[in-house]
Amino acid sequence: MINFETLPDQYKHWKLSIAGPVATLTMDVQEDVTLAEGYKLKLNSYDLGVDIELADAIQRLRFEQPQVKAVVLTSLKPRIFCAGANIYMLGTSSHAFKVNFCKFTNETRCAIEDDSRHSGRRYIAALNGTASGGGYELAIACDEIYLVDDGNSAISLPEVPLLGVLPGTGGLTRLVDKRKVRRDRADVFSTLAEGLKGKRAKEWGLIDDYFPTSKFQESIDARVGEIEGIQADGLAGIKLNPLQVEVKPSGRQYKYVNLILNREQRYADLTVSSPEVAPQKTVAEIELAGDSYWPLQAYRELDDALLHLRVNEPEIGLVCLRTQGEISNVMAVDQTLAANHDHWLVREIVLNMARVLRRLDLTAKSFFSIIEPGSCFAGNLLELMLASDRSYMLNDPEALVEIKTSQLNAGALPMSNGLTRLQSRFLAEPEKAAAVLARTEAFDAAEADAVGLITFAPDDLDWEDEIRVAIEERTSLSPDALTGMEASLRFAGPETMDTKIYGRLTAWQNWIFQRPNAVGPEGALTNYGKPTQAHFDFKRT
Repeated sequence: MINFETLPDQYKHWKLSIAGPVATLTMDVQEDVTLAEGYKLKLNSYDLGVDIELADAIQRLRFEQPQVKAVVLTSLKPRIFCAGANIYMLGTSSHAFKVNFCKFTNETRCAIEDDSRHSGRRYIAALNGTASGGGYELAIACDEIYLVDDGNSAISLPEVPLLGVLPGTGGLTRLVDKRKVRRDRADVFSTLAEGLKGKRAKEWGLIDDYFPTSKFQESIDARVGEIEGIQADGLAGIKLNPLQVEVKPSGRQYKYVNLILNREQRYADLTVSSPEVAPQKTVAEIELAGDSYWPLQAYRELDDALLHLRVNEPEIGLVCLRTQGEISNVMAVDQTLAANHDHWLVREIVLNMARVLRRLDLTAKSFFSIIEPGSCFAGNLLELMLASDRSYMLNDPEALVEIKTSQLNAGALPMSNGLTRLQSRFLAEPEKAAAVLARTEAFDAAEADAVGLITFAPDDLDWEDEIRVAIEERTSLSPDALTGMEASLRFAGPETMDTKIYGRLTAWQNWIFQRPNAVGPEGALTNYGKPTQAHFDFKRT
């Protein structure tokens, strides 16, 4: 079982140091400390364990070190920054693990960009040696890239020529969409196994600059010093303590999230509870609550449960989302968050909620929302329903079953396509999204059904049978076909860099990772590092 939680004093592969407004994340991968047997993490290559630490460090910088304005990523290894994802790890992993590994590393790199975009931190990749494959993809997720000019160090994306796969963490997309490298040059670079060194890499826009070894650190320090607003501002962060979770054979119980695994039927029940009492209303009270403040704790718990489902429960194909508690308490939380959105901690809490919801959007499971008496699908928790592939709401005049929107549904929690989930739902009728948001009263089942907010509204006589049949039907379908169908349907509307990475790259990589040219007995990934050469089936499909 893979645990996605860690702490800085438990890091094996990264060193995080803070000097006022500057943080340095130094990669020093211990080659024998791996998540599985059968490979060594040489040359700062990484497996999922390395990236779990990186994701944790980025998250902690946002909450625990708000005074940090610049983050420098570099390496302790001489003449090597990062060799990318470990090839032997990929070659010996299951197909599902390879795909989920790439997805998590993509989410980590997108978290770096989310931090730059919304929180104003500047990420500097100080490549003190060669950066290959995922190593360069990590660099290209940063705002600026600087390469040492030592006559040997280069950057490269060698996956196509050497492995018969694609750069799996967004390299191709970021080349042309983010750095706006010319398509022909990106084509050459992506098929050049040895990569490019400083001068040509800068000319082509692949790096921002290069410096000789004798002046490299001095030049990086000078650039960091030039960053606007680099002076310390006196902000004090909050500590992210380990989540408290009771692990049971049948699931995981957190304070606000309960995951029940029905493994024989291949589905799970995931319930999120609202705050038990009226939540904190002032910034001072929120700061005092710290990581126990409901929207931070509940969404951290939800994030951990989603990652657990992805990697540790591959045969769970359907997740039935439920909520329980007081709608009024959820609405009070949203009102407080909206009223204090300019405060750094409130901003980070809302941005984290948005990232967790996007993690749900990108999870290769079916999601059904079950709305029944005692549910509190309102405001931020209504996003769970809007993110679901289907929703079932009990239509019983004798029972109180309602859903409600809040200010947060209007844009604070966007999808990867840049739209709200309401906008994505009503793509053909944008006026409906506006009307739903404008309504201050709750919707009962009949009203929600009439406006198009829910999929089905069974009455109390048919309720249990409808839910049972829906679960049985969904879990009987091909998981491969469902994954492709859901990924195609979830992101209506405009395409962004994120949707290209997750919708396009992940789909292609999912397919390529099963092709004989990559993973067959004579495939390039299978034969990497062996004396035997890869043999390709050259038919184009």
